[in-house]
Amino acid sequence: MDHGRVRRADGAAVTDPPGRERVFVTRSLPDAWLAPLRDAGLEVEAAASDAAMPGPELRARAAGASALLVQLDDHVDADVLDAAGPALRVVATFSVGTDHLDLEACRARGVAVVHTPDVLTDATADQAWALLLAVARRLREGRALIAGGDWDGWSPTRLLGTDLGGRTLAIVGLGRIGTAVAARARAFGMEVAYHGPRPHPERAEPLAARFEPDLDALLEAADVVSLHAPLTAATHHLLDARRLALLPPHAIVVNVGRGALVDERALVAALTAGRLGGAALDVFEDEPRVPAELLGLANVEVAPHQGSATTGTRAAMAALCTRGILEALGR
Repeated sequence: MDHGRVRRADGAAVTDPPGRERVFVTRSLPDAWLAPLRDAGLEVEAAASDAAMPGPELRARAAGASALLVQLDDHVDADVLDAAGPALRVVATFSVGTDHLDLEACRARGVAVVHTPDVLTDATADQAWALLLAVARRLREGRALIAGGDWDGWSPTRLLGTDLGGRTLAIVGLGRIGTAVAARARAFGMEVAYHGPRPHPERAEPLAARFEPDLDALLEAADVVSLHAPLTAATHHLLDARRLALLPPHAIVVNVGRGALVDERALVAALTAGRLGGAALDVFEDEPRVPAELLGLANVEVAPHQGSATTGTRAAMAALCTRGILEALGR
């Protein structure tokens, strides 16, 4: 590993003077996003690939780094932290969630953690609604009808979808993104109820959102359930087979949070048995693998974890990461 070189997003390597604090970046990112680090005199080494980095390579390339800039599928555990060594002072993750980081191990070693809240709220809420509307209005089936040459003109009974006005949207986790999804629901004339560890009147009251302390009761009354809880041991498979069975058979499940909030096998079983109205999914349990059964269902819309994928949002996420690294390194 050559610690005296900077790997640009275009693959070019630029010589840097040796001996400076080094930032290791686990993905190839646009040169402009990393410029603040170089401008502050840091050595920046970025992976040449946009693919997830295997654990052994991450541990090897983290060695001696003062900062790591990682992605949500980079698992930074005690082994990675120990491989980096005592020089490591900060881990910045290009995500809101931190479930892929061992926070206790970071604290024990005095390593700061930076993430990217706030800036991706609207983009992710828009993604949730794009997927929900695609399922509710059967857009996938409509496109297939046209693409297959089977559309023979307007019909009063073809591809009848689901009205959302007057229906109940159940938000699980009224944080930043859950609140933004709820605000959009009000514009569609939906009733909003939410569940979480505690009520949030400051967020809920402007939206006339009702707090429901009993998750089971919330699901039983839901026409759409949208998941925005953080992934923890307590929320893993929050929607399991039992809770999926509580939903009305016309209900739609929306997940732009973390794939493991839903028991994916149970979801597939409920959908294939006709016990759910549909699913709108941006995240999956074992990314990038997606169950083939989901892809064959007309009432399922999927996307490749692109909730925050707008130019402005990703640039803002990069800015939060670089700013946090500079602050942690005293630059």
